[in-house]
Amino acid sequence: MLRALRVVIVVLGLVAGVVVTAPAAAAGQPDRTISWRSCAPADPVLQCGTLTVPLDWDQPRGKQIDLAVMRRLASDPGHRIGSMMVDPGGPGESGLTLVRESGADLEAWTDGRFDIVGWDPRGTNASSPVRCFTSSAEEARFWAGVGIPTTRAESQAYARKVTELAQRCGKVSGDLLDHISTADTARDLEALRVAVGDPKLTYTGLSYGSMIGQTYAALFPDRIRAMMLDGLVDPVPTTRSAEARTRNDVASTDESFAEFQRQCQAAGPAGCALAGHGVTVQQRVAGLLAAARKAPIPAPHADPPGALSYGDLLLSTFNPLRSPPGWPQFAKDLDAAAAGDASALETVARGMRSPEAYTAATTSAAISCLDGPASRPVSSWPSTVPTFTDSSSLWGPVLGWWLWAPCAANWPGRTDDAYRGPWTSTTTAPILLVNSRYDPATGYPNAVAAEKRFRNVSLVVMNGGGHPTYQQASACVDAARVRYLTDLVLPPKGTVCRPDEPAF
Repeated sequence: MLRALRVVIVVLGLVAGVVVTAPAAAAGQPDRTISWRSCAPADPVLQCGTLTVPLDWDQPRGKQIDLAVMRRLASDPGHRIGSMMVDPGGPGESGLTLVRESGADLEAWTDGRFDIVGWDPRGTNASSPVRCFTSSAEEARFWAGVGIPTTRAESQAYARKVTELAQRCGKVSGDLLDHISTADTARDLEALRVAVGDPKLTYTGLSYGSMIGQTYAALFPDRIRAMMLDGLVDPVPTTRSAEARTRNDVASTDESFAEFQRQCQAAGPAGCALAGHGVTVQQRVAGLLAAARKAPIPAPHADPPGALSYGDLLLSTFNPLRSPPGWPQFAKDLDAAAAGDASALETVARGMRSPEAYTAATTSAAISCLDGPASRPVSSWPSTVPTFTDSSSLWGPVLGWWLWAPCAANWPGRTDDAYRGPWTSTTTAPILLVNSRYDPATGYPNAVAAEKRFRNVSLVVMNGGGHPTYQQASACVDAARVRYLTDLVLPPKGTVCRPDEPAF
């Protein structure tokens, strides 16, 4: 199972190394190379480098930006097939972090026959990141005390806050904001394929990484060797508008939360802390949500002590619901809150309200706003946010305010280069899709829709929760990955895998 991914700013310590020259570039474009260097003398397996690409792909010889790249060398070089590019999602997660912390796990998906190559996409982390503040202290002051609004006064204040945020981002980041769409990143991925010398692309895209993959397949359908997409984003609502994207992003969250409660109820008091208590798990959770709506729940053991608001309760579910191995602890924390002590949940929520978390959300919004701009202004929040809540009472308000509101607040980024369809793929390369049946962030219906759009494709459904599927170990899914990525053999249509162990 891949280790947990974190959004970080990566500082690369580089020492002398080898230069890899790209094959001849397309007419009118300069050759692009990567100088690979050891990331650290003590770890010869990891190599770091920089790929220089145009800020605007319409002007390949114009202003350039640097993309930070990292690769883990194949452990079976005698049977090496090539490079496998990987993206962990977001938008905005770090491909460098993915390779550095989870490269060995990714290598297991390929039997050690590929170099595992990750990069920080443009506008993120170590690759010309979006910036909205001139210092971390300024950023911390801006976000101090801000949470997910749940009252009219809080919502009005948040709308003003994101309007100011958009202005700050435009002032600090300038024209970078016009050139960080997913289509721009897909073109970068093509340049990366050329730079590492692979005749065809082998790619694994996780979560939003599947959006990059589907965009690449639409732009470069004849340049794919293998593409595995795990946790499918639906590009149609994603690029239609910020409103459609947000509703789709949360459409399966409540079903996933219901599955968490169902499995907890089935496990009983011996297996799940929420079970028992003279009521069903569903009733206990409903009671907790109702209590938090009415008044904050004490969090006496948080540091410092405080109280869990309804908005913080929603935030506190955001990461635990994605990872079934953590469901037993999540159930304990919910149960403690239901009993009157929300310290554990409040501690989690505070981490989600950190400046780093807001930076990640802003970066995600900056990319998404180009792909599918808002069709309604942020002043429409009284009628718009409820439509997100209708899609998911749990995460609708969270993603509505985090990701829709900045787009709706006169976001400064503009582009004519974003790709918005058609999405029916004409690639002849076999494509492997993988999705959890109860994925809270990229719902199963997204995978079904993608299966219909690709010509030569197989969908593997992991009959469990988690986002993406690696959150719950499954030897069945792993075997399908290895056979596909190494031998290009798709599993049979209709393949359903089970987790190796139950969540409870």
